[in-house]
Parts: sequence; structure tokens; C-alpha cells
Amino acid sequence: MKIGSLMAIVTDNTEADTRHRILVVAERLFREIGYQKTTVADIAKVLRMSPANVYRFFDSKKAIHQGVARRLMGEVEDAAEAIGAAPGPATQRLRELLSTIHHMNSERYVGDAKLHEMVAIAMEQDWDVCKAHMEDIATTVGEVIAQGAASGEFQAPDVRLAALCTCTAMMRFFHPQMIAQCVDKPGPTLDQMIDFVLAGLAPREKKQPG
Repeated sequence: MKIGSLMAIVTDNTEADTRHRILVVAERLFREIGYQKTTVADIAKVLRMSPANVYRFFDSKKAIHQGVARRLMGEVEDAAEAIGAAPGPATQRLRELLSTIHHMNSERYVGDAKLHEMVAIAMEQDWDVCKAHMEDIATTVGEVIAQGAASGEFQAPDVRLAALCTCTAMMRFFHPQMIAQCVDKPGPTLDQMIDFVLAGLAPREKKQPG
């Protein structure tokens, strides 16, 4: 390998590491003092670098915000994909998948008021990031439904539609703001909602009359 190519790889790795450290620190400050109160200067101070250096990697505070949101959402996506790829009955994996998404979003965004503020802003200003996340989750849900349809556990002629219907049905338990707003509102429990979704996916001939 040529020296120039090796140096480029080292530089790329260093830059990726710096971007990662900026996002880690930004997320910590967003949790501690809130997104609105955190400045790029605050982030730079913790990292012991100049604000100008931070701007080399992110051209604005909004870009940092997008990076943190993408990072947090990516963790949920990774957990969902791991469940989707695991062995076992599709019914059991879909239940675990829907439950895990709810609990991760509830614990991280609703249980932390300052991080919830960041999510609310993401929903308003960084819709593309949120849209990509929802599409990724729907894809993973669809893959499990497709596997269930292939094994005879589910009846889903249109897997994509079934995945979108499932995610829509679970919106009260997936959407951070809806989770927070519906905490004390009457409605089904998480398990009851998942039971309802699974019943809707079950092969028609297996349903009990009446």
C-alpha cells in the first residue's frame, strides 16, 4: 500500500473518531442541560478543542443535533434488526420486536425530559432523519412478517401493507411524544395492543368462531 493511501486511511479514521466523540459529548450535554441551552462552545470546551474545530466536522449545531438523533435512532434500529434476524417463531420475535422498540423509546426519550425536548425538535426540524428511522423500523417489521407468512404463522398477502398497518397500530407505543402524552390516558396496554396486532396477522382458518 502506498504511503499516501495509508495516510488517507489514518486521517479518515481519525476524523471518524473525532466526529464520534463530538456526538457522544453533545448527547451527554443535551441530557444534562438540554438541547436549547447547549452551545457549540460548550461541546468544544468539554472536548478541549476550539468551536472552529467542531465546525470542521459539523457545519452547525443543527447538524450535530441530527447526528445525535441519528445515533440514538440507529441504536433502536440495531436492536430491532438483531431480534428480526434471531432464530425462533416469527410470532414470538414480532412480539419481542414491538415490545423492545416501545421500551427503548420510552426509557430513553420519555423518561428523560431533556432528551425528550431534543426528540420533539427532531420531529419538527429534522423530519428526514425521523422518516428514515420509521422506514427502517417498518422494513424490519416487514421482514419478520414475511418470515411468518412463509412459515404459515401469519396471513399477509401484502407484507409491506401489513408492516405499515402494524407500525401504525403501534404508534401510541412507538412515537416518543405519543408515549408521553398517553401515559395517563385510557387505552390498551402494550401487551393487549400486541395481542391485537398478532390476532390480525393470524391465519383466518385458525381463528375461533364468535
